Amino acid sequence: MKEQYIADEQRYEKMTYRRCGKSGLKLPLLSLGLWHNFGGNDDFQNAREILRTAFDNGITHFDLANNYGPPYGSAEENFGKILKQDFAPYRDELLISTKAGWDMWPGPYGNYGSRKYLISSLDQSLKRMGLDYVDIFYHHRPDPKTPLEETLKALDHIVRSGKALYIGISQYSAVESQRAIQMLKDLGTPLLIHQPRYSMLDRWAEDALLEVLGNQGVGSIAFSPLEQGILTGKYLNGIPDDSRAAKEGIYLPSDRITPQLIKKVKRLNEIAANRNQSLAQMAIAWLLKDQRITSVLVGVSKPSQLMDNIAALNYLHFEKDELQAIEEVLK
Repeated sequence: MKEQYIADEQRYEKMTYRRCGKSGLKLPLLSLGLWHNFGGNDDFQNAREILRTAFDNGITHFDLANNYGPPYGSAEENFGKILKQDFAPYRDELLISTKAGWDMWPGPYGNYGSRKYLISSLDQSLKRMGLDYVDIFYHHRPDPKTPLEETLKALDHIVRSGKALYIGISQYSAVESQRAIQMLKDLGTPLLIHQPRYSMLDRWAEDALLEVLGNQGVGSIAFSPLEQGILTGKYLNGIPDDSRAAKEGIYLPSDRITPQLIKKVKRLNEIAANRNQSLAQMAIAWLLKDQRITSVLVGVSKPSQLMDNIAALNYLHFEKDELQAIEEVLK
């Protein structure tokens, strides 16, 4: 693939965009996460083809973090190479995000939420990607030991220094989010977006978080919408040898794939089939039925998976009886 990449001229006609809270920013309904399959141990040309496919279909938002890989930092390095090779002319059409908050380097300054860590980490991320700024910089998780004021003032400083255009948080509870929203408002750098883990099988965000975000005009982008592959139908007939549950077990322990869970997933799969959708497509559509969800963040291992996910956007409507049937399964 040495030829010059030219983006599909029809890309913006293929995607729908949703305003991020009350901000001036719009996100594509589907965003691409580089958590898996973009690291130093992965197929570089495949990663490049996934990114091209995404942008050709109107996906403008690429989401990274400092420790995505493996090894740590390698997803940002590979993205930086692909950005330079293919997307440099389109930089102003892209929303590039990265994060810091989990372990990144040894010692007391390479983790959590201190000013020292967040600013140093972003400087490293920018260098790895060859960027002057990112569009969104997230605190990746709450830090119970660092004063929230310190973390948020660091994020405010990052925006004022021009290293990020917007700031976000991830996995903060409703109460923590409410505090962060108010403090950032007082600092003069509004919170743009929250990135919660959210799927049909993991609905903690519904407890109060989405209500807080909706009331405060903050956007949200759901990650792990397919519950690490459970909602793709991959595990309907057991645990495949090449699956994440079989190979890694960190984020999806194999003992989680219980007969009870598979029974639920099979019933959901039947509902999806009656909608003429794959289970993955229905799971994505189910999240987007809520207007408080700005975008759904997907991770894929090949371009064809991404195209299957994009096809979910062709049918986002749910009949009342379909929602009732889904709730009957999930309860």
